[in-house]
Amino acid sequence: MTAKPLSVVLVHGGFVDGSGWQGVHEALTDDGYEVIVVQNPTTSLADDVAVTRRAIAAASNPVVLVGHSYGGVVITEAGNDPKVASLAYIAAFAPDAGESVETLIANPVPGAPVPPILPPQDGFLLLDSGKFTDSFAADVDPKLARFMADSQVPWGVEALAGKVTQPAWKSKPSFYLVASDDRMIPPPAQRFMAERAGATTSETSGSHAFYVSNPAAVADLIKQAAEQAVEIA
Repeated sequence: MTAKPLSVVLVHGGFVDGSGWQGVHEALTDDGYEVIVVQNPTTSLADDVAVTRRAIAAASNPVVLVGHSYGGVVITEAGNDPKVASLAYIAAFAPDAGESVETLIANPVPGAPVPPILPPQDGFLLLDSGKFTDSFAADVDPKLARFMADSQVPWGVEALAGKVTQPAWKSKPSFYLVASDDRMIPPPAQRFMAERAGATTSETSGSHAFYVSNPAAVADLIKQAAEQAVEIA
C-alpha cells in the first residue's frame, strides 16, 4: 500500500461526535490515506473552526476537508486555510457569506419533515431521543442508532447562529454527496447548496447518518475529491 499525497480531515456535525466516522476512517486508511478525525465541541462556530484548523495544521500533507451536516459550516470557514486542497460536503450545510445554520433553516422546504429538536436548555439543543432514529439514523443498525440517540452531544445555540465570513467553496474545488432520504436537511436544500457552490455532486440513498450506515459511498466521494485535487496541483 502506497501512502497518498493528501491527508483527510473529517469534521462531524451537531448532536454527534467524531466516532461516527469510524467506517469512513477505516476505508480511507486501508487505502493509504492519513486521516484525522476532529472532535469539535459544537459550542460556537469560532471554537469549532479553531479546533479544525489545529487538525489541518497537524496533517502531514495538503488536506481534503470533509464536513457532515453542521460540519459543512465549519469547513466552509476553516477551508480557507491555504493547506486545504479541496472540500467534501456530506449531507451538509454549505453556507454563503453571512449565512448560518440558523438562517439556512429559517424557511424550510414545504412539506419537509421537521427535525425533532427539543427546546434549548442552558443554551444547548438535543433531539428527542425517541424520534432520533427515524429522523437522523433510519438506516443505521437499530442498536447503534439507539446508542447514538442516548449519547448525543448537546449542540450550542451559539454554533447554529455562527455566520460564515468567506466561503471556502468560492476558491476551492468542492464535492457534495446528497442523501436522498435525509429527514434532517431536506434533499432539495442539499441540492440547492451543492449547485450554488459549484460542487461536483453525487447522490445516494440513505438517512442523514448514511456516513455511518454506508461509509464506502462517503469514502469514494472523498477519494474522488483527493484524486482531482492532486490532478489540479
